[in-house]
Amino acid sequence: MKRTLLGVGIGAVALGASSTGLAATMRGAAAPLLVGGATTLQDLSDRLAAAPRRRDFKTVPMILTSPDQWDSEALDEVLRYSGGPKQVWDNTVLESPWLNLMRNAMNTQIWSFRHPNFLAVSATHGSAHLALYDDYIWEKYRFAKLTKGKQKTNAFILEPADAQANPVDFNDPDGVFSPHDNSIVVLQKRGAVFLACHNEVWELTMGLHAKGDNPDHLTHSQMAAEFTNHLIPGVILTPGIVGTLPELELAGFQYAK
Repeated sequence: MKRTLLGVGIGAVALGASSTGLAATMRGAAAPLLVGGATTLQDLSDRLAAAPRRRDFKTVPMILTSPDQWDSEALDEVLRYSGGPKQVWDNTVLESPWLNLMRNAMNTQIWSFRHPNFLAVSATHGSAHLALYDDYIWEKYRFAKLTKGKQKTNAFILEPADAQANPVDFNDPDGVFSPHDNSIVVLQKRGAVFLACHNEVWELTMGLHAKGDNPDHLTHSQMAAEFTNHLIPGVILTPGIVGTLPELELAGFQYAK
């Protein structure tokens, strides 16, 4: 199997506003760590990098009813993906080996079964959803407290030093594809997609709001909007993971827990 890489660099994250001022966009980054032959996955990666992510909400409701309230364009690209195989991981526990399992699945599909266009999707909710917020939210709302001190910062979005190893040597035990690189950012560079859950945003902020953990004295709907606006780059907001899972399965994704 050809080992050369298709990508050579990571795309920039673009932040801007539409002409109407209603939809600021946060675009994802094209994946630079795709193996040779992953042409369909490369195309999806490029499309997702160009798809808008609205991150200029002032308030959000409990139940989303219009596609402009979530990242519908990007989600539709995932649902329409024509390559495969396709697997969706129901990831709910921050401290579980969820990133390691996704990495192992990708390695096995790509190099053992020779499916370079294998797509791994994280349907992220529960405590695992904490990994999808940026450092601003982690610091402002003291997420270290929510993890009982196990995570001082969002280490899940850091890029380990091993990620700089030569990716041509895919069997390097300290390399890009090793357990040392169980990072959201690295998996995104390999083409993995991370879905966020509006319902999780709503319920987490509901709990924080009820406890008075609200430094800016925001309403609940304002706080939920703030959390939505601070999802990490590349993440795709869905109206709710549990309700989106059937859509993914109807589109041919294999469920994994």
